[in-house]
Amino acid sequence: MKTLIVAATSFEIQPFLEKKLDYTSCETLITGVGMTNTAYQLGKHLANNHYNLIINVGIAGSFDKNLMIGEVLEITEDRFAELGAEDGETFLPIEVLGFGQSVYFSTTPPDWKPRLEPYKKCTAITVNKVHGHEQSIENIRRRLPSVSLESMEGAAVFMAAAEENIPVIQLRSISNYVERRDRENWNIPLAIKNLNFQLLDLLSR
Repeated sequence: MKTLIVAATSFEIQPFLEKKLDYTSCETLITGVGMTNTAYQLGKHLANNHYNLIINVGIAGSFDKNLMIGEVLEITEDRFAELGAEDGETFLPIEVLGFGQSVYFSTTPPDWKPRLEPYKKCTAITVNKVHGHEQSIENIRRRLPSVSLESMEGAAVFMAAAEENIPVIQLRSISNYVERRDRENWNIPLAIKNLNFQLLDLLSR
């Protein structure tokens, strides 16, 4: 199975890159941070390359403090949280406006489902501006109470995969909680360590 590993930065998957030669059926694409970079780089790459599976991996912030820093989860639903319009205090998603789609889903190949059973499943949002203000965090929690994580790329990968009809999986490791920005509370090294351990384990099964 020809697989494309997609990450925003090489930093996030450096442990995997060091062992990449052991996984000859896998190729990697580093898109750059953010949904715009991701959509462009994936669109450009997929125009000239075909894959049986896309795996998006990276770190993420968690709205849910019942989840642990360093925990790796499978994202099964992701959305462009800012795609729409404000109408006073109400947010109107792009679907309500009649101009498109903001919610996308993973599409796991049947033979991969047993491999993914150990992971907690959760929903995520993809944003241009990560949340770090109490009021904006509360607004998201009220509007999208089922959302656990946020990243800056996930929904763009799901969208590109859907457009190309390629199965797609997303794994995210929690580096921090979504709260007022305080790097002292982050643990990016742990998140990256656990993410890459799980990615290598997943590919080896």
